[in-house]
Amino acid sequence: MTFYAANISPLKKLLFSLLAFSAWAAPALAQTGTTQNPNRIDGYGAPVSPSVPVSRAADETTIDIIGGYYQQTGSHGAVEGGRGTQQLTDVPPAIIVNVPLDTVSRLTVNVGADFYASASTDRIDFALSTPSAHDVRFHGDFGYSREQKAKGTIWGVGAGVSKEYDYLSFNVAGSFAKTSQDGNRQLSLAGQVFLDQVTLITPLELRSTYTSTNPNARADKNYGTDTRQTYNFTASYSQVLTKRLQAAVSTELVSQNGLLSTPFHRVYFKDNPDPNLAPTLGSDFSTRFPRAARIEALPRSRFKYPVSLRLNYYASDLIQIRGFYRFYNDNFGITAHTFELELPVKVSQFFVVYPFYRYHTQTAATYFAPFAQHSVNDQYYTSDYDLSAFSANKVGLGLRYSPVYGIGRFRVPGKNAQGLPRVMRLKSLDLRYANYQQTGSTIYTAENRADLKANIVSFDLGFAL
Repeated sequence: MTFYAANISPLKKLLFSLLAFSAWAAPALAQTGTTQNPNRIDGYGAPVSPSVPVSRAADETTIDIIGGYYQQTGSHGAVEGGRGTQQLTDVPPAIIVNVPLDTVSRLTVNVGADFYASASTDRIDFALSTPSAHDVRFHGDFGYSREQKAKGTIWGVGAGVSKEYDYLSFNVAGSFAKTSQDGNRQLSLAGQVFLDQVTLITPLELRSTYTSTNPNARADKNYGTDTRQTYNFTASYSQVLTKRLQAAVSTELVSQNGLLSTPFHRVYFKDNPDPNLAPTLGSDFSTRFPRAARIEALPRSRFKYPVSLRLNYYASDLIQIRGFYRFYNDNFGITAHTFELELPVKVSQFFVVYPFYRYHTQTAATYFAPFAQHSVNDQYYTSDYDLSAFSANKVGLGLRYSPVYGIGRFRVPGKNAQGLPRVMRLKSLDLRYANYQQTGSTIYTAENRADLKANIVSFDLGFAL
């Protein structure tokens, strides 16, 4: 089952995102996993891996083993109409391999899985420990890039796939980057298309085969399917302004068409005349509301247009200051601002500590209302708190250890070009912890404000061959 990390609603924004370099040099990896959550603005609160280092020798194969543990709680799950558990745990291992094919071209492979347990997905069928409560998402992305050094250009192509119980996604990508002769300026362009198929799993009591005396409704697998298409275009311009200051301006235009709502999200109404026929199961579940729910309904097209500015300032040989700001808007009525600050401090020649902080605030979508506050006369409606008004704070600490000659080395099968035994080196180790908390807007009553909290621990083991 797909899931949303910042809302227990089971569709989640992809867990891993390659850094900007991969989007340009190996565009197939612009996003890992490729599952496109139609509601999330970004991955705030989602388990994100440490950034894969870009300072790699052109002639060496690199392997990054990344993973971590994500845990969240909250009381506004969209599966139960904006009231209910948001408890979620996730373990997302992945392997990223960069292979130089020759001096100018590289092949990149990113494969992984997400193993998660979602408490709220049990509420789809009102039964404990259903298959949807535990699931696995498998993903793979493959990219090829080629550099024309004389012209200062890099172009690339790629493709990827992501598969879950109720979700199948394919993507293709292309990118181009042009660097000035002095290396101080770069223009990057990238495009990516996602073609998704979604299984229309609906809440138990809203299935056509369901009656209060029909126990077989749970086993009904004739859900049907729907599709979604996502088109991303990213443009970025970066420049070295002074010996200590670098800046980059970028925008990512996103157009989505097709199913943008989640079929197992309930919405309750203040004026629905139909009675609620949902079953109860002892003290574990009870009817949330005497009036019947409906399936979430959102427009079938969405356009997002964020603009961002990034500044990197080298305060000294030991301290950097990395700042980021993004303005976001879309035709769902959401306006958002994001600020981020990271302060890498070189404790020793090989050891870096980098505390970071991120603040995000957004207005609510036009179609959002809390539990039982929609009217049946509304054309579109959702109680998914990803689309609510809230602010969020994310604070954490990262540690990176990368000695010049590596942390260790060991032999692997095969021989190198000189006929000598092949040696794999553990070059670097990244550890990262973050705490994420949402605070709902005061325009809502206290019981209707977002309260999601999450903890994320992640690691990156960097190898070279």
